[in-house]
Amino acid sequence: MNPEISDWKGQEITDFQEDLLIKVNGRLSEKWFYTHIKSSKTTLPRIDVLNMLSKYAGYSNWDDFIFKNSVQVPQAEKVRLTDNIFIKMPLLLLVIMVILVVVYNLINTQTYRFSFIDADTGEPIVNSNIRIDVLQKDESPVNYECGKDGNFDLKTDESRIKMIVRSPYYLVDTIDRILKKFNHNEQIRLQADPYALMLRYFSTTDVKAWQKRREQLDKMISEEAIICQVPDKKGGIGMELYDKKEFIDKLTMPATSLRQIEILDTRYENGRIAILRFKVKKDIK
Repeated sequence: MNPEISDWKGQEITDFQEDLLIKVNGRLSEKWFYTHIKSSKTTLPRIDVLNMLSKYAGYSNWDDFIFKNSVQVPQAEKVRLTDNIFIKMPLLLLVIMVILVVVYNLINTQTYRFSFIDADTGEPIVNSNIRIDVLQKDESPVNYECGKDGNFDLKTDESRIKMIVRSPYYLVDTIDRILKKFNHNEQIRLQADPYALMLRYFSTTDVKAWQKRREQLDKMISEEAIICQVPDKKGGIGMELYDKKEFIDKLTMPATSLRQIEILDTRYENGRIAILRFKVKKDIK
């Protein structure tokens, strides 16, 4: 939303009208904006309109607003704000602009909730370590982690948001959304990462056809893949690196120690896994 209220038009005026109706059950026509804000004429608003805008801004009425903000008005000490205030046209218009600036700040900063669902099943994605990088113009990304319930709350005054979403068993996706001031809930669909899911499946099931499983892994993983085992929080020292053959051997041997692996990150090159980070849950034998 444009910070210059005199430049508001179209959707910006509509957004304000809807918020005014929701919060104080008040109505202002688009004509009112052109008469009192966009026009060079000095036409005075009615007192009931001033009371309504003051209430929207958090005051009891117009008199309450004047009383609490009189020290901020130029030459307030020299001007007695009584019944003749409506004669002081420049001062009155200045105070109206102050109210509208407050109104702008109130309606422009909103909290939005993003929920993530599986694109194939339509089910919410929970307990999946979803990480969000919110991209900002001319600034470094701001990093967040999604809650275990699969929801992510963001407070912003921007009208558009761009973010990169990462999750161990879902493909990395860049989300670009135009934010709707009066619809604060957004659903985002993530595509499952089939290779990451297959790795988890191979590690948790007793597949007897081990040769077939090795062939499948060979096709999935790049020859120059960097495979890294991160220590589990419950123990372990340092980080262990595998090449492709070592990793496949450990994952397919009957007595393998790579049981119940948890994928942390997968990156691809030419359709094959080029970087793989994982950890082994120590509490499962």
